Amino acid sequence: MSAPLKAFVIAGEPSGDKLGGALMAGLKTLQTVEFQGVGGPLMQAQGLRSLFDMSDLSVMGLLEVLPRVPRLLKRVKQTVAAVVAAQPDVLITIDSPDFCLRVAAKVREALPDLKVVHYVAPSVWAWRPERAEKMARHVDHVLALLPFEPPLMQAVGMSSDFVGHPVVAEPKPDAANLRDTAQELGFEPANDRLICLLPGSRSGEIKRLLPLFQTVVERLQNDDPALRFILPISGAVREQIRGQTARWQKPPLLLDPAGFTPTQAEARKRAVFALSHAALATSGTVALELAAADCPMVVAYKANYLTTRMVKKLAQIDTANLINIVTDSRVVPEFLFENCTVDKITPAIKQLIKSPDGQRDACRKTMLALGEGGEDPGLRAARSVLDFLG
Repeated sequence: MSAPLKAFVIAGEPSGDKLGGALMAGLKTLQTVEFQGVGGPLMQAQGLRSLFDMSDLSVMGLLEVLPRVPRLLKRVKQTVAAVVAAQPDVLITIDSPDFCLRVAAKVREALPDLKVVHYVAPSVWAWRPERAEKMARHVDHVLALLPFEPPLMQAVGMSSDFVGHPVVAEPKPDAANLRDTAQELGFEPANDRLICLLPGSRSGEIKRLLPLFQTVVERLQNDDPALRFILPISGAVREQIRGQTARWQKPPLLLDPAGFTPTQAEARKRAVFALSHAALATSGTVALELAAADCPMVVAYKANYLTTRMVKKLAQIDTANLINIVTDSRVVPEFLFENCTVDKITPAIKQLIKSPDGQRDACRKTMLALGEGGEDPGLRAARSVLDFLG
């Protein structure tokens, strides 16, 4: 019997944890694997004992990162030491490039022959195209979520496969699941209109965006008191959201994962997305989750001054939304940085509630382009890793 594959896997935030969990499940289907690394509840459900709490790494924005630098550097050093001690067959880093690629670079110095795989190609088509060339110094193989990304990675010397986006493989809620979730929430799909609020999964995003969401909600409620609002929350920011929404005139219903397994919590959230008539969401991966649930959306995002200036200076395209990018359209309204205002967002949501069909068509096209109907992306990613390792 051959020795098990030793894989050290690192994810730094919830979206990476989801990718890592699916990849680990795929690898376990194909081969006996021993896992070490850093991850969240979905990776831990696949057998990972995380080196430390993944939430230590979930920080975004220049000003937000600065006070956390000492702890992040400590975690880099700790993780590098763990990889070197483990002597794995492969190091798999997942998204979170500021942390993951620092670890990969230092590990490569200590273990120059170790194979390094990075999951999620840098969005060089959107901004900072030089990132791919820098990454190629210490990454061998890239698992790409978008079909047009592998040639961009191969052009700078890395091998790369399009493995599909995991959102297309997530189980869709059936009629019974939708009925049970609606009953749990006291919601009547035939009569009520539910709006889903998604202000982000990081503390800084919640602090900047939730007050804006509050004012938008109050205006919408004043115009249409029958609208109902729901806000799915994650463990890392649960208390922050509870504290902020408690001060609202009419607080939204909070969808709390407490008391549910990670799989059950994800299923409830997907059901809520499918039941919602529209969503107001921060820019990010959640847009694809909404698209998979056929839920039209308005996207909003604010950052601190320095991050805003940097992104605007380096951006290569005029949209951050993957539905817009994949379909080469601008069907999803985006209000980013200085355009992220109550006066612009509120009428956009009203219009979306009235006319959602054009966006739903773009969502369906996006899911097909990202691999819907094909092999499970986690399994495709696992095959890509094993094929690369030979």
